[in-house]
Amino acid sequence: MAGEGAVVIKRIKKSGHGAHHGGAWKVAYADFVTAMMAFFLLMWLINTTTPEQKRGIADYFAPQSIAQTLSGSGGVLGGKVMGEESARAGGAASVFQKNSPSSPSSKSKSTQAEVSQGGASDGQEQAASNQNSDRSTASSQDGEFAHAAEAIHQAIADNPDLSELSKQVITEQTPEGLRIQLVDQDGRPMFREGTSEPMPYAKRLIAEIGRIVDRLPNRISISGHTEAKPFTGPNGETNWELSSARANAGRALLAQGGLNPDRIYEVAGKAGSEPLLPEDPNGSSNRRLSITLLREAPPVPPGHQL
Repeated sequence: MAGEGAVVIKRIKKSGHGAHHGGAWKVAYADFVTAMMAFFLLMWLINTTTPEQKRGIADYFAPQSIAQTLSGSGGVLGGKVMGEESARAGGAASVFQKNSPSSPSSKSKSTQAEVSQGGASDGQEQAASNQNSDRSTASSQDGEFAHAAEAIHQAIADNPDLSELSKQVITEQTPEGLRIQLVDQDGRPMFREGTSEPMPYAKRLIAEIGRIVDRLPNRISISGHTEAKPFTGPNGETNWELSSARANAGRALLAQGGLNPDRIYEVAGKAGSEPLLPEDPNGSSNRRLSITLLREAPPVPPGHQL
């Protein structure tokens, strides 16, 4: 081996792959992305919905009735204390009371007490029945009004000729009933300036509203409103005459659409006495036509006097 170079031994260390890492981070990342997408979708929906639509969504999820519980813990006794008299209420009278003869006066008093208790019980039951009937009627009307308001907004959104007016139709439930307001906007009024002649799109809008309103039996009140700015017409008309004429024009359009004239309860002109924007009484949104479906009183039970 003389004359040959030294033998070099080179060791090559092969590095093997480690164990596979878990995929839990992928699931967590996917959940995060989904949550962010849902959040941005929610923000977009909140930004695109109108205040009336938000109110309708809130009313949809609001409870229609609330059950009231008795005072106390709500258990068997309902908050009452088990005293001496209450312990005898179930018939456990003392031995002396059982064996002693009852006097005529005590018998008459007990009879009168039973009669008075029976009458009071009947009166309380009748009052409770009337209250339950009133609540049931009010809840039923609230549901009908909510469906009518939803149908109006849906019909406007589905009609290409009226979809641009969706923000000019405000529906809300008030103690008086379901109020439908057709509000002016700058450049898009419901009536021609200074007259009671409705614009062509206002005629179509009132006809669409009348078609839905006709499904309910409630009486209808119509009122016209103007801004507070003084107005003088060719014949000396003021905002009072102008708002009255516009309310009557709305009544005529509803009647042309097939609404029974007997359902019209009131047609009134309010001028600028009830501004929609109190902070801006001269704003264009104060000019509006208000159509209200009045709440109907529940039927009076037989033999009951108001």
